[in-house]
Amino acid sequence: MRLAFIGDIVGRPGRKIIKENLAKIREEYNIDFVIANAENASHGFGLTIKNCDELLKSGIDVITGGNHTFDKKKDMMVLLETQAVLRPDNYPEGVTGSGLRIFEVKKDEEETEKLAVVNLMGQFAMPTVENPFNWAKKLVVQLHEDGIKNIFIDFHGEATSEKRVMLMMFKNQVSAIAGTHTHVGTDDLQIMENTAYITDIGLTGCRDNVIGMDAHVPIQKACTGIGGHFEVPNNCKSILQMMVIDIEDGKAKDAFKIKKLCNQNEHIITKAMID
Repeated sequence: MRLAFIGDIVGRPGRKIIKENLAKIREEYNIDFVIANAENASHGFGLTIKNCDELLKSGIDVITGGNHTFDKKKDMMVLLETQAVLRPDNYPEGVTGSGLRIFEVKKDEEETEKLAVVNLMGQFAMPTVENPFNWAKKLVVQLHEDGIKNIFIDFHGEATSEKRVMLMMFKNQVSAIAGTHTHVGTDDLQIMENTAYITDIGLTGCRDNVIGMDAHVPIQKACTGIGGHFEVPNNCKSILQMMVIDIEDGKAKDAFKIKKLCNQNEHIITKAMID
């Protein structure tokens, strides 16, 4: 199974670069299944029904979320019930939706294999959630008892240490762990004891400002302490960032990262370190 994961999609520029390139990348690299975090895909905050439909039609198979999942609450309540859209599974009991879904991914013309996609959220500087580490323990044990070996975790968190703890706890138990939320890609793609890992995949959207947003308000807040509404620029230099993992019998065998810059035909490829 060749699995791909796209980082935080931010606004129209993020959706546009995916729409223009994902189908070609899927074909070129023989990707079987695409996961994408899209909690910032609509104007930088949340996800609308219209934009979700656009992303799914562009070649994304399932969408994950995080602390902005419910920013477009009315639309998201519908999406969680009707589409391949997840929210962090460790939200408190009673919240609509789920952060775990099992998919049948084509192995060949006749066979499929099961893939569990898990969405979790960290605790530091995040909304109220259950402890993600204890929550993940229960999920992984149950998935193994159900005979599911291929397990992907999108861990949405502010603290790099939390993401690293997740790797130390679940290496050799899950196929891949990818961090999201900071929008800044990290240079630590690796495979440790059969688990592919990156602390943060980085944003897909504008790359010439501040975490995909126009720089004016972030600069104002940094200098004066007075904030404002963050806006996604209409025109910018964009980037698509994607992690690709080869999985066999639940184990990550190879991984690499693709960076696609707007107006450039070649891809920047970074291979995973293998420990």
